[in-house]
Amino acid sequence: MTQKTNNGTESLVEKFSLLPAASAQPKWLAPVRKAGIASFADQGFPQLSDEDWRFTNVAPIAKLNFQPAPQISANGAESKLLDDAAFTKLPGHRLVFVNGFFCAKLSSLKPVSGGVRIENISSALANDSALIEKHLGRYAHTANNTFAALNQAFFTDGAFIFVPKGVEVLEPVQLIYISSAKNSGEMILPRNLILAEANSKLTVVESYISTGTVAYFTNAVTEILAGENAKVEHVKLQDEALDAYHIATIAGEFGRASNVSVHSIALGAKISRNNIRTNLAGEGLECVLNGLYLTRGEQLADHHMIVEHAQPHCASHEYFNGILDDKSKGVFHGRILVREIAQKTDAKQTNKNLLLSDDATADTKPQLEIYADDVKCTHGATIGQLNDESIFYLRSRGMSLDTAKQMLIHAFAGEIIERIKCEPAREVIDKLVWDRLEANPHLIGK
Repeated sequence: MTQKTNNGTESLVEKFSLLPAASAQPKWLAPVRKAGIASFADQGFPQLSDEDWRFTNVAPIAKLNFQPAPQISANGAESKLLDDAAFTKLPGHRLVFVNGFFCAKLSSLKPVSGGVRIENISSALANDSALIEKHLGRYAHTANNTFAALNQAFFTDGAFIFVPKGVEVLEPVQLIYISSAKNSGEMILPRNLILAEANSKLTVVESYISTGTVAYFTNAVTEILAGENAKVEHVKLQDEALDAYHIATIAGEFGRASNVSVHSIALGAKISRNNIRTNLAGEGLECVLNGLYLTRGEQLADHHMIVEHAQPHCASHEYFNGILDDKSKGVFHGRILVREIAQKTDAKQTNKNLLLSDDATADTKPQLEIYADDVKCTHGATIGQLNDESIFYLRSRGMSLDTAKQMLIHAFAGEIIERIKCEPAREVIDKLVWDRLEANPHLIGK
């Protein structure tokens, strides 16, 4: 194992060396984990001198006294949080994880047929790991992603979803991650693997919530494979504690004529970052990446993505809106990569930021990297404040100043929310954002 000196990884490398071998772990997984810790040790924590991280300082994360969050028995706090959670009344299957470990008594799994598998990944690894072996780590690469490497080394549990060819899962599958961290520096490391074979259909709603307020660290990885003509929608809600840190990787490979939508809603955490990388590996597919971030105080929300067009006749559209108040910060770094073979590419990338405070900042960097000559690619970014004319118009119709601001901000958020196809999830997120705007004076500019 090669390791740079003084790159902040020493304590975690030592903790990895002290981990007991998991008796239920398949033999092939041990070298995968070792490769993950080796990659993490070599890369170290990102620095501001790294181009992909120059707007996001992870030094507060690197300074944490890291320790894996313990597996606990869910008590009244977790049950109450779940009862009050945004997606509690959503229909369908529900897998609940506490501190990154599957909690059967809080989960609700309905019978499935047609070869569909909806289970926690640690059980799947213990009982039948051959299918997982073919896919785990294939889409979320550890190279140039130190946090994915760390997750690969330490992940505890997560969801495993497999939908065979031609099968539709009619109701959404919920993955709920509850943090009950009691000490600063506790790490929660979920790993999700979602496989949707040809002509299948699946909706996954993944959310992160917390009972505590300490500076814990969630480092999550979700890998998605969409086969030929598959239809997959993935909705992620990050609503962690305001002292917490949240880094996530969403990595996918999508097949011919597939239709995939990935939505990221970021409301919580002191520092959050979503690393999204998609490989458009089949002709004629459509991919939508769609995100909304609401920040206040000194929060930082970062979305960094690479959309790789690797085949012709594909369309990708990225829409990300940020609503920023106080001294908070939004970061957007999007890159559309069009390979030489990917003629007839249609790609669009848009980032809009609404500043509610003179002290809020937005750093945006949309990029195009094109090696084909017959393409239609556009990108753009805006940073601004509420439009005075729009406010005047609404006030002239009898609205108060606060209500006018609230409606304009909600409409700005609605541009993103309305693209969520799963109606129950869309309605829940719309109400959640509206309630936040209504209840939180910071987000209506008072």
